[in-house]
Amino acid sequence: MIAIDTNVLVRFLVQDDEVQYKRSLNLFQGNQIFVADSVVLETEWVLRFAYDYSPTEICTAFRRVFGLKNVMLAEPLLIAKAIVWHESGLDFADALHLAKCQHLKSLRTFDDKFVKRSKGLSECKVTVS
Repeated sequence: MIAIDTNVLVRFLVQDDEVQYKRSLNLFQGNQIFVADSVVLETEWVLRFAYDYSPTEICTAFRRVFGLKNVMLAEPLLIAKAIVWHESGLDFADALHLAKCQHLKSLRTFDDKFVKRSKGLSECKVTVS
């Protein structure tokens, strides 16, 4: 198994550089791939800011890649939950933070939008500090 960096995942998804896309495709075709949570988070940011992907496009791209049999995530159920919550209106980073806090009773923030958008999604309540 090999781990990949964000730039490999982005090239695989957006195919905007033919040489790097082919190299990333070869990696995906010939290996078991591990994608760290930090790579998922950074990839979402890159797709949103550099490529102007919408939340729906980001979630579709993630599902397509993370559904491959040879792609492994550290916490696939948490990433899946973050993807669903992102589609429902949470910022992806906030969704991932909340998904990782399921074992806690609250997550404190200064972000009122995070509080509003997270209502009813989780037993872990997001509240303003």
